[in-house]
Amino acid sequence: MFRENRTRTVFRLALVMILAATLTMAARQDKPAEQGSPAPGAKPGAAEMERLKFYLGEWDYTETYPKGGKNTGVYTSKLGPGGNSLINTFHSTGPMGDFEGLLILTWDANEKAYKAYAFGNDFPGAIVETGQFEGDALVYRSEFTAGGTTMKLRNTTRVTAPGQLLSEEYFAKKDGPETLLVRVDAKKR
Repeated sequence: MFRENRTRTVFRLALVMILAATLTMAARQDKPAEQGSPAPGAKPGAAEMERLKFYLGEWDYTETYPKGGKNTGVYTSKLGPGGNSLINTFHSTGPMGDFEGLLILTWDANEKAYKAYAFGNDFPGAIVETGQFEGDALVYRSEFTAGGTTMKLRNTTRVTAPGQLLSEEYFAKKDGPETLLVRVDAKKR
């Protein structure tokens, strides 16, 4: 029973991280002129947050799990106070369970990285993630301890067509091999 609950929690954490990467990845479709350096005197992180505006709105998504389970859901993205963050709410249902969450994305000027703070109904506190672009993919990484075991998550997200994204979440215990946890296909409404 404990192992099943821990596996379910890892799946939930994977979904949260996939959504974070999915929201940020859409910025890769912005026009090059919109991706330039911020104007002198612009607030720190303004250009990076501008890249996220492409993803505002509602999205339908499907989670596909390696053992055959599929959940479907909807998430909504809106700008946070002062445009310094992106606030996302999401909900999915299906054979893998019912999951609801809140995700806040921002730019950390000190780290020069996107940060995501994920909150969900299946776990207390927040999961903190760090993201960077690696080639054409936005990659988020996180490490946490559950049940005394160190777990690592890696999420990759790529644009597959205008208004469509593919995210894959991988899981590893300590320094063990990665295993695919979930694939998420998202389409803008």
